[in-house]
Amino acid sequence: MDLYLDDDSTHSLLIRLLEADGHDVLIPAAASMAGKKDPAHLLHAIRTGRVFLTHNRDDFKLLHDLVRFAGGHHSGILAVCRENDRKRDLKPRQLVRAVRNLINAGVPVADEFHILNHWR
Repeated sequence: MDLYLDDDSTHSLLIRLLEADGHDVLIPAAASMAGKKDPAHLLHAIRTGRVFLTHNRDDFKLLHDLVRFAGGHHSGILAVCRENDRKRDLKPRQLVRAVRNLINAGVPVADEFHILNHWR
């Protein structure tokens, strides 16, 4: 899967694990997008045909709804929720497994908003 990671998701271990799992990962710094606003990141993912991965569920759910309501399309948004208990937060290996489980289930990703926590 071609992924574009939000600024809040560019942890080096996560990037290495995603790449080892066969994903093509683009990070904001490599795309000259570091520190840009959320809509600019989603626009970049749309322009490059990449699935967007973020830990910012609420803002990107709203952007997803806006794009879809306006009749637009995107390659998909994968969001990770932070739990009230840090011990329950998805760690990088669990996150990669959740992406793999989502793919293996054959569910559509394009134009969809998926919360990866449900795919542990």
